[in-house]
Amino acid sequence: MPNSGIFRVAVVQCSSVILDVDKTVEKLEKYAKEAADNGAKLVLFPEAFISCYPRGTNFGVIVGSRSMEGREKFRKYWESSVDIPGPVVDKLSKIAEENKIHLVTGVIERDEGTLYCSVIFFDDTGKYLGKHRKLIPTAAERLVWGRGDGSTMPVFDTAVGKIGAVICWENYMPLLRVTMYSKGVQIYCAPTADAREEWTSTMRHIALEGRCFVLGCNQYNRKSDYPPGFIDDEYDGLLGNEKGTDYIMSRGGSVIVSPMGKFLAGPVFDKEEVLYADLDLDDIQRGKLDFDAVGHYARPDVFTLHVNEKENHTTVTESQTQ
Repeated sequence: MPNSGIFRVAVVQCSSVILDVDKTVEKLEKYAKEAADNGAKLVLFPEAFISCYPRGTNFGVIVGSRSMEGREKFRKYWESSVDIPGPVVDKLSKIAEENKIHLVTGVIERDEGTLYCSVIFFDDTGKYLGKHRKLIPTAAERLVWGRGDGSTMPVFDTAVGKIGAVICWENYMPLLRVTMYSKGVQIYCAPTADAREEWTSTMRHIALEGRCFVLGCNQYNRKSDYPPGFIDDEYDGLLGNEKGTDYIMSRGGSVIVSPMGKFLAGPVFDKEEVLYADLDLDDIQRGKLDFDAVGHYARPDVFTLHVNEKENHTTVTESQTQ
């Protein structure tokens, strides 16, 4: 890991090819190459990029009832998700290697019958570094995503610095943020589905609090990006959109923020765009002159955080306990 140095990062604000893994990977490859050609050494894609964030559907679930149509929609969603390890991971590894980039992207991971909102990491040699599973799906996301555990909260020491990821509203979990700071995160990736202007304030706050670079990355997409029948009738026309028109589903709002809370790129709304910024890792130490959340500004005599990083299993065999 370098203690100093200036390098370029890229944040890709675009839509998945909804429910189509192969075409979404092709789109990721296109933007990864474009970013690499523009000098980026790290490229970040949004939450649930492969194969999609399921905005606009309730999968046929209301309290006390599930529909067969919703079950079939979930089956299709499961079919378009990613095995880790698996062929999609192998393709992404090759993309990272060929473009000599550190690649970070959101995926919908399947593990047997359960889906997880995850982020996976690759270094610039194409090595798969690991994953982070979202700890708490937000609101209706809990219908279709399982919960991660403390075993997937990594910060990876790479050639461009210490990289970690916190997904969407996990960023409102103060103790998770403290855990990331305590691991020395320098490039704090925040793939999200939150397109509110208020979200950019959260990104600036975290950069200031953690004295780290924050890369916030969201999708930009429209109703026409979703297959016919995917969006529920009761969602169509919400949020002031005219029912039946090709309105914006996610505005984006991606940003790159310095350790002093300054925008280096963005926020960008209402269009597909790749954001770039040149990061100087020395700015992290400059910022810690007067604030280090887990160092000289901490009070371990008053506040102490205990973190359980054990992997949880539903079934534990005798051989696992010996």
